[in-house]
Amino acid sequence: MDTRTHAAAATPGETVRVAGWVHEIRDLGGIAFLILRDGSGKIQIKFEKEEMDDDLVETGLSVHRESVIAVTGDVETEERAPTGVELVPDEVEVIAEADPELPLDPSGKVEADLSTRLDNRTLDLRKDEVKAIFEIRAEMLQSVREAFRSLGCTEINTPKIVATGTEGGTELFPVTYFGREAFMNQSPQLFKQLMVGSGLERVFEIGPIFRAEEHNTPRHLNEATSIDFEAAFTDEQGAMDACENIVRAAYGGVAENCQGALEALGLDEEFEVPTERFPRITYEEAIERVNATGELDEQLFWGDDLSTEAERALGDDVGSHYFVTEWPSEIKPFYIKDHDDDEELSTGFDLMHPRLELVSGGQREHRHDRLIEGFEQQGLEPEAFEYYTKMFRYGMPPHAGWGLGAERLVMTMLGLDNIREAVLFPRDRQRLSP
Repeated sequence: MDTRTHAAAATPGETVRVAGWVHEIRDLGGIAFLILRDGSGKIQIKFEKEEMDDDLVETGLSVHRESVIAVTGDVETEERAPTGVELVPDEVEVIAEADPELPLDPSGKVEADLSTRLDNRTLDLRKDEVKAIFEIRAEMLQSVREAFRSLGCTEINTPKIVATGTEGGTELFPVTYFGREAFMNQSPQLFKQLMVGSGLERVFEIGPIFRAEEHNTPRHLNEATSIDFEAAFTDEQGAMDACENIVRAAYGGVAENCQGALEALGLDEEFEVPTERFPRITYEEAIERVNATGELDEQLFWGDDLSTEAERALGDDVGSHYFVTEWPSEIKPFYIKDHDDDEELSTGFDLMHPRLELVSGGQREHRHDRLIEGFEQQGLEPEAFEYYTKMFRYGMPPHAGWGLGAERLVMTMLGLDNIREAVLFPRDRQRLSP
């Protein structure tokens, strides 16, 4: 199998062995064509029935679609073939026969609903446009990693089984841990803060997070991938600068290295890398602009969160990625630092795509006494987080950071209708398998 030639590399004049899936068979009477598909593309196999061994023809044309086969033969130029070449077979080997009845059509000629696709994800990814999403996702993550390294960041990996939730509350998945109760982590927030106090100073992590929220929407998951950043000796403005850098790098990497995948999705002509600086709009201005659109049934007031409808109205008004800054302190987590000259305003920010929120971040409270006050104000027990709070007594520098939803970034980048399309095997309220 190691000696096989990929379909896209088959060159006229060569004798090659290709292997892949039976994509389609067209029997025209005296001549028939089998289209073989592998990871590089497709190649046409020509069967001239009168000139070939009957067993060879029978093997090649009786095999079911999506069976795995290997074909050895000579490559010839054929301008009418889909890729300009075709293979005249000397040998056809059926490696793995597929059932004649498939749960979905990998050719895409017959549409399947999202639930059926997710139930049969392996078959679903045999479609070029679906595979393209995950080729783009992989490139996005690679580009993000390279951009973090260029910012002087160290990649870290933090625990996903923890004794306490990052933000407390009921949005936690409990697990039994050697007879003790533990939880799946909501975020690497507390651990990455400890790392910037360790001397690493600038860190990032790409890993899973778990939230037991009872959502059932096209933009929520219960297991997601978070792209996290934390840096010492910076504030919320520096964190937003880094965030903008990372998002732009993600788009840039996809634009440079994923033209084929973008073409498969029909996006090669319209995909654009954001070049303008992302506007930074205060929460107060955001409320005013949303109300001025007239799109909401009820006006927003100070202290209200931005609903889905409000986000869309503001997104349509701004028309690009943008930050919402200076959120009210009362609606941001305990670890977000307040402004020194106005404790009702936090240093928290969100990065928004016109469709939905992508990032939540801000400067962190690095003063031990203020951090403890924040716990108490939000009804949390500081003692339960002592592993975290005590380190703030040993010299914690000012620091800031954020978390970015990887699936949301892919979803908005590609204009996907449902976030589950950007996940291989989604986990939500109903789906635990496959």
